Amino acid sequence: MEPDRDLALLHSWLNDPEVAQFWNMAWPLAKVASYLRDQHDSAHSVAHVGEANGVPMSYWELYRADLDPLAEHYPARAHDAGVHLLLGPAEFRGRGLAAPLIEVVSGWLLRTDPRASRVVAEPDVENHRSIRAFEGAGFRRMADIDLPKKRAALMVRERSGYRAFRRSPYVSLR
Repeated sequence: MEPDRDLALLHSWLNDPEVAQFWNMAWPLAKVASYLRDQHDSAHSVAHVGEANGVPMSYWELYRADLDPLAEHYPARAHDAGVHLLLGPAEFRGRGLAAPLIEVVSGWLLRTDPRASRVVAEPDVENHRSIRAFEGAGFRRMADIDLPKKRAALMVRERSGYRAFRRSPYVSLR
């Protein structure tokens, strides 16, 4: 993700009512720009725009959950990886794409950091589609936790459930 290049795109996605319901970031352009710059400059998080066949269709934040404020709300382990995901354009939602994408990306996180024993996510407890997608990607709902801005389902994918994947020619992160 490049803040200047991707700002208009991500601003439109974050202000889509379906996305805004759970991301709570239907902000003015300047505030989204500031957030994206912070993500870009983060020492423990890397943001990506995912593409399918060259079309931007998802936003990812891949981060060290044990170094994130999230670690104060669950029993974090050293090198826990974390993932946030949104599917941007409406035409990519509800098509069963989220679970395989999450499986590929979480597998990639485990493959690229051999010290990570698991990947965590914390979708809103009311975001049933997201929870089902994480479960379909091999995550288990471990607990519901109270975070500063939401009640979240703590989803965990253990390395023991990791299986290698072939790189897809149809999906890429930039």
